Amino acid sequence: MADAQSQADRAHDQVIDWLGHFMDLDDPRQSGKVAYPLDEMLLQCLLAVLAGADSWVEIAEFGKKKLGFLRRFRAFANGTPSHDQFGNLFAALDAAAFQKCFIAWVASLAKLGPEIVAIDGKTLRRSYQEGGAKAPIHVISAFSSRQRLVLGQRKVADKSNEITAIPELLDLLAVKGSTVTIDAMGCQKEIAKKIVAKEADYVLALKGNQGTLSDDVELFFAEQNSCKFKDTVISRHQTLEKSHGRIETRTYTSVDAIDWLKKRHDWIGLKSIVMVESIREIVGGKTEQETRFYISSLAGDAVRQGDAIRSHWAVESHHWVMDMVFRDDECRIRKDHSPANFATIKHIANNLMRAKADKHSMRVKRRLAAWDDAYLESLVTGAG
Repeated sequence: MADAQSQADRAHDQVIDWLGHFMDLDDPRQSGKVAYPLDEMLLQCLLAVLAGADSWVEIAEFGKKKLGFLRRFRAFANGTPSHDQFGNLFAALDAAAFQKCFIAWVASLAKLGPEIVAIDGKTLRRSYQEGGAKAPIHVISAFSSRQRLVLGQRKVADKSNEITAIPELLDLLAVKGSTVTIDAMGCQKEIAKKIVAKEADYVLALKGNQGTLSDDVELFFAEQNSCKFKDTVISRHQTLEKSHGRIETRTYTSVDAIDWLKKRHDWIGLKSIVMVESIREIVGGKTEQETRFYISSLAGDAVRQGDAIRSHWAVESHHWVMDMVFRDDECRIRKDHSPANFATIKHIANNLMRAKADKHSMRVKRRLAAWDDAYLESLVTGAG
């Protein structure tokens, strides 16, 4: 009996440690009328989402069915809130402040050293309001490609606002010593400047949105490729991957003798340019070819830069998990700050599930959390 009690006390303490990162969050409700403390509502919401809940109604029903389980961690003296009370709280909760708490928690969890941080955007398609009152929100996320953790996010009005949101997100993150990768939307001088100021390196995808820079890089590689790069020193690396019925060969070519380019284009930290040539052989004999270009603050090293570029593509698997496991594109939570705050809850759940070292897929982990209280408890306490 004593062992069981001490185990319960440890679980309680571990949850307190996790919730401690959110204790500075201001409760937007009138203090004299709060029947359900903020920490209890955050905990119930997270546990319910881990166990498969995708709406305020489901989160409220989880509380009714799991009140005894919830009381392992908190008093829940007044029982659990209704779905309307959850909706009202998360609509009013300051999304930026909630995100800062999330980032502080992840920083304590990740203990990042030199790392590849992929920044990418995703539209929450059902977060619009009826009648066109509000368009779907767009969320910029920073993703640790190797640890597969969401490091932080920022809500923007639409995709075009990524350009201003990315520096704001970078301001919140500790990326010193990391390599930051961003797609062509984020290939902007101010973003490169911000990354260098944060003592990190960048690998930025290059497309026509950079005008003559893109043209100059593409022309240079075309001319040098035609003469087998006899006029310049290159670093080259090739990879071969087989998956999903296709074989893909990627050739990475990096050049850092680019003083001519730096004179024409004033980019902070620019040291090299990279070309990636992809050939995909698909079952049935079809072949697809694609060439992409990048600028980088790293010295020409095709192995290291190729690793960063491939790691950035891993963020697509994160988007797939958010869509297929957490049902992002079907979520109808729309009111005020609710979509951004609920996205943060799902990112907390995603990180906790990633941190659980077992053989199960993310989908199975969520099922197990619904079926097995001990497994659900282990996700929030780090046990087992």
